[in-house]
Amino acid sequence: MLFSNNSIFVKNGLFILIHSLKTSIKMKVNIQFVKMSTSETIEAYTIKKLDGLIKKFDTIINTRVFFKKENNAKDKGVICEMELSVPGPRVFASSDEKNYELAVKNTIKDLEIQLKKRKAILKPHL
Repeated sequence: MLFSNNSIFVKNGLFILIHSLKTSIKMKVNIQFVKMSTSETIEAYTIKKLDGLIKKFDTIINTRVFFKKENNAKDKGVICEMELSVPGPRVFASSDEKNYELAVKNTIKDLEIQLKKRKAILKPHL
């Protein structure tokens, strides 16, 4: 099934939705919901947080976001993984929290720490 900017496919028996969109700052974002239904609220919250990140770090080209739900976890079980395409090696962060907003917030916080370190290393060379 193909939609305007969405595509759903089955891989190894898992339904995966890929939602591609452009943010207001021209960064491509791919959001995938694995083993769960999609949520426009989660997408909007994630895009809002990523816009804040791209305003600080303009070298981000592409972002891949994966949301997963683990049913066997006791307190946590909501996993958010993000992979940023930037010049040089890709930047990856993941968090396992009790709700999606907290998972997105912590993942972006981890990405911001990595990007600050990278910027500090590259700054003397520019």
